[in-house]
Amino acid sequence: MEKDLAARLEAFQKHACVTGENVVFRVFPAKILELQEMIQSTSSPSSPYHRDQTSTTTDATVYPAPAESSQANGEQPQLKKRKMDDSSLASTVLTNDTQHARLPSLVHANKHMGTLHATLKRECEQLVTLTDQVKLWISLTMPKIEGGDNFGVQIQEEVVAELLRSQESAFNLRDSARNDYLTRAKICSKLIKYPNVEDYTLALKEHDDNQFYLARQHLVDLRNIYAVLTDLIHKNIAKVRQLGSSLERCLIHGLQIRAPRGNNSVGLY
Repeated sequence: MEKDLAARLEAFQKHACVTGENVVFRVFPAKILELQEMIQSTSSPSSPYHRDQTSTTTDATVYPAPAESSQANGEQPQLKKRKMDDSSLASTVLTNDTQHARLPSLVHANKHMGTLHATLKRECEQLVTLTDQVKLWISLTMPKIEGGDNFGVQIQEEVVAELLRSQESAFNLRDSARNDYLTRAKICSKLIKYPNVEDYTLALKEHDDNQFYLARQHLVDLRNIYAVLTDLIHKNIAKVRQLGSSLERCLIHGLQIRAPRGNNSVGLY
């Protein structure tokens, strides 16, 4: 390997080593306390996660379609399909275009739930980023593959597997917004089609109430993920760190390194 390329690779590995330990010993504990504070604040009526917010944020009213300017002037609407370019399509994605709708009535979305979903997505993305950094650090500290006494390596692999499970949980939690919108859209479509059926109105209110409960529970799930990862890595830090080829790199940054292998050869004599 070229010296310049080797030096750059060495610098990358040093940065990954320092970043991984910083996440485990500083960022993870800080995230636990931050999420715990958010969870405790949900009991306050002023919190956006309080259950009483559902009574003021759910609007189950079926509104008539807005009058088009051409119809207001007595003109017939143009039913011919027209090709839209990318700019015009982007400007109409979030608008309620009811010109060609079969049932043009409107049921407004729950804007408050959109705010809660945005917070959850931000937290999930941060969790994935942090676990990626820790996973890279542990993967780089794994010693070379060789026979015998691989107990420490097995612990490292188990920690990496737990990090992967945490990422899968974060992906699923981030996808909850899409599931919420799809389920709510089905209820609203039934409400527009059958406005005289009161059960659809009640179903929409119950759906939003359930989403408020899940929004708080998702914060609990994220806090638990951080707590489990922190506890697992801290308890097995002696096996997670490496005494191999990265010893010299990490000692430059003042890190204490231990061998992931058992190193029980002394007991044989």
